[in-house]
Amino acid sequence: MMNHLKKILIVTFIFSATFLESCDTLESINIFSTQDDVELGRQLDLEIRSNPSEYPIYNGDPMVKRYIGTRIFNHVLASSKVENREIFNYQIEIIDKPDVLNAFAIPGGYIYLYTGLLLYLNSEAALAGVIAHEIAHVEERHSTQRLTKYYGISILLGIVLGENPSTIAEIAANLFVGLAFLANSRNDEEEADDNSYKYLKDTRYYPGGVKFFFEKLQFDGLIDSSSSKIETFLSTHPDPIERINNINQMLLQDGIGVKDFQSNDPDMYRDDYFTYIKNKL
Repeated sequence: MMNHLKKILIVTFIFSATFLESCDTLESINIFSTQDDVELGRQLDLEIRSNPSEYPIYNGDPMVKRYIGTRIFNHVLASSKVENREIFNYQIEIIDKPDVLNAFAIPGGYIYLYTGLLLYLNSEAALAGVIAHEIAHVEERHSTQRLTKYYGISILLGIVLGENPSTIAEIAANLFVGLAFLANSRNDEEEADDNSYKYLKDTRYYPGGVKFFFEKLQFDGLIDSSSSKIETFLSTHPDPIERINNINQMLLQDGIGVKDFQSNDPDMYRDDYFTYIKNKL
């Protein structure tokens, strides 16, 4: 009787998963729990820290990380729109690669900023926009949504058959071989931009900060460049010009003045950024 029931469940799961694979709704389905996100992130973070050649942790002035964490990161996390701050293990780390203009997040609240990005930005508002964007990826659980789409059928079968007690550990090990698998979709990036804007509206920072990185790239003529600093970033992210326009449209709809990355208004905190972050790296 039990074997017969298992067969029925297996057929049901296969049919459901196969049907979902053909539907756009799968983008928003997640068979992982929030605690799975936490555990997956914890194991991935251990893998990252055990590979200093690829992910060298910044060991310079400790004030830099402390300042970013307490002054910017925690301030953004305090936004009323960040719903999982008590569930996820939110923390930041700095990876010491001055030639990489990027940041990324993994499930469970782990966010990594490259020194190349910190050296490139020119205001706290810009960094707050990037951090808020990465927090949004964690909050929306984009990584495990994509994992659901990729592993869905096999994980569901494993649950039914009870054959995968260490699934999370196995997935973490496989992911670390190529973290590029966690590259976000176009819809993920747009959603993270939108949420970054919403988070920053609760802070001291100009809410359009997420677009400043792209504006500076455009100003420096790097968006269409094959520069090794950004070629990977541009190949895995939506059109920067479109993202700038989308944020500007949100600002206009909310009756907020449109500023660019060169603004020196108080809500940019440009001098503080140079004093406490950029000049200390």
